[in-house]
Amino acid sequence: QNMLEELLIHKPDDPIQYMINHLKQNNDDAPRICVLGPSASGKTTVAMWLCKHLDAIRVSRETLLFKEILALTKEAKAYKERKQKIPNTLWANLIQERLSNVDCIKQGWILEGFPENQEQAWMLQSSGIIPRHVVVLYAPDTVLIERNSGKRLDPFTEEVYHTTFDWPSDPLVQRRLVKPEDLSEQEMSKKLLEYHRNFPEVFQIYQKILKSINADQPSMDVLSQVLTYVQTRHRSAAPFTPRILFCGPPGSGKSLQAALITQKYGVVNSKFSVNMHFAQFPLSLFLIVYLLLSVFPDNLVMKILAERLNALDCMTNGWVLYGFPRDIEQGEQLQKSHIIPN
Repeated sequence: QNMLEELLIHKPDDPIQYMINHLKQNNDDAPRICVLGPSASGKTTVAMWLCKHLDAIRVSRETLLFKEILALTKEAKAYKERKQKIPNTLWANLIQERLSNVDCIKQGWILEGFPENQEQAWMLQSSGIIPRHVVVLYAPDTVLIERNSGKRLDPFTEEVYHTTFDWPSDPLVQRRLVKPEDLSEQEMSKKLLEYHRNFPEVFQIYQKILKSINADQPSMDVLSQVLTYVQTRHRSAAPFTPRILFCGPPGSGKSLQAALITQKYGVVNSKFSVNMHFAQFPLSLFLIVYLLLSVFPDNLVMKILAERLNALDCMTNGWVLYGFPRDIEQGEQLQKSHIIPN
């Protein structure tokens, strides 16, 4: 899917060679994550924790300007020294250059704080930089302003601490903590205003792969929710026919769950279809047939089941099966009949 996305974006003259190069250079299992949110929402903490947990490369404003030696770093630093805003095009080019390095391709990347606006998002997409997961941290502005006032930075590890909520226990770390620049309440309010103005457009671009997480809760709860989300795989846009098997002891709720799945997704419930199939006959005949099915030899039940699940409605809409198989032999017979749930 990623290769097809990049083919559509780049439109290479030689698509076959492009796909061969993609398979040689890209790791489609590597994480590609954007961590977004307003100032003081905890982006750096989350991004650094994810990097340690997933062994991915963290890319942020600070790493691009002060830790990397890239072709455009000097030009970007010149804007910073003149206290001018770095253009979106320059940021996009810096990010593209960094993410095309071998370590980011093989290990994956966590992009912290980018994109900040719609223009940056479009530029990243046109460069073929498409995240798999976008995490957005949010909290009330009053909470963010309060957090901001107590924010402290460890210049050695780049980890972020707080005077009230997250103070380090190590005296050596405490001594080297510094207060970041531009932490006035007025400056913070201006940043929040700009974020709220730009974010809705970014949300529209990434809404299908975006998860909003409340940052105003214990840090381990935030990190746990973030990790759970970034480890999920998004459903492919390719056609998909669900084939669902419910197992469990009597009274565990298999039939109820099957009915709810059937109602919500329009798949065929095998037991409901038996009811419907015999609805034209007297109830006594249906009960006899149903009881006979429960004592019939497995091979005969399999024949009936295979015929039903290979019917047009099941093949088109998918199916939910419960109450069978009940043992290993029946499970093996399902496999042999190519009735394989997904």
